[in-house]
Amino acid sequence: MKTLNKQLLLATVLAGSITGCTSKQTLRPAGQPDAAQLEKNKAAVTAVDYRQEMRNFVIGISQYAKSKNPQFAIIPQNGHDLVTTNGESNGPLSTAYVQAIDAVGREDLLYGYTDDNVPTPSADKNQMIAFLNLIKTTKKVLVTDYCSSKTYMDNSYTTNNGNGYVSFAADHRGLDNIPAYPATPYGVNNTDITNIMQVKNFLYIIDPGAYADKSKFLAAIGATNYDLIIMDLFYDKTPFTAAEIDGLKKKANGGKRLVVSYLSIGEVENYRYYWKSGWKIGNPPYIVAKDPDWPGNFYCEYWNKDWQNIVYGNATSYVQKILDSHFDGAYLDLIDAFEFFENR
Repeated sequence: MKTLNKQLLLATVLAGSITGCTSKQTLRPAGQPDAAQLEKNKAAVTAVDYRQEMRNFVIGISQYAKSKNPQFAIIPQNGHDLVTTNGESNGPLSTAYVQAIDAVGREDLLYGYTDDNVPTPSADKNQMIAFLNLIKTTKKVLVTDYCSSKTYMDNSYTTNNGNGYVSFAADHRGLDNIPAYPATPYGVNNTDITNIMQVKNFLYIIDPGAYADKSKFLAAIGATNYDLIIMDLFYDKTPFTAAEIDGLKKKANGGKRLVVSYLSIGEVENYRYYWKSGWKIGNPPYIVAKDPDWPGNFYCEYWNKDWQNIVYGNATSYVQKILDSHFDGAYLDLIDAFEFFENR
């Protein structure tokens, strides 16, 4: 899907007119556009600043959620280069974006970038670290490494902790289990955790399908001593209740902890409550392409207001459902969807 380069895209658009959202093109049925129309079409191709639109999306989510709960944590996963205005690790910080978030998540920092249980190439690792270090003193950095060997898992915890980050070594990418190793969370404590900056360890488990029923899933999570739980809002398409989430906010050892909901904002998922019969690529217009790596996921024009209205800003929105279930924050995935649009 990344074989269509920007030059080809521009040439296609210059041959036709644009209607609707700025990245959708409709070819003229006949004739040639005049010079003015060519300029309008060219401007439309370049009008979308994909990175800034993602920043704006996150800022909007943050403003809405924090207007309801000022302590609500906003945690974007990946897309680390959005923290600077020019996408360079030596560039100036994107102040409004950085102020809108409370932490950042980063997958595959030490293991999993090319394949699970494989060390991340040094060049990629160092590039990510350069960005994470820009904000680690003011924003918590949560690293998820995908590794199953005990040696790699130990290294994930000790190295990330030494870098000033918090690590979770997922023994496989399904994120559907509580790893048996280590037997207790790295940095386990019975401290009351009331702010994301206090977190010393976390569990990332967004697929409860391995558990026989909801009660067994909740019991398994409740029996752990992780400072932070990242989980899905739904069990079998039904949101967890506020009482159920409140019940998870105490570690087995008695200390308080935070519970945060996963939320994909850069892709549309056909297994979510908002998906309607007949939806497909092009209908609604903001659904633009399948994600080849994740069945049922579709890249979307995340700057489209119709999609954003599904995500936040009103009483029936996804973020409001998360708030209603008493989650302490939202873990925003597919932040790096801007790369799809930049490279196709």
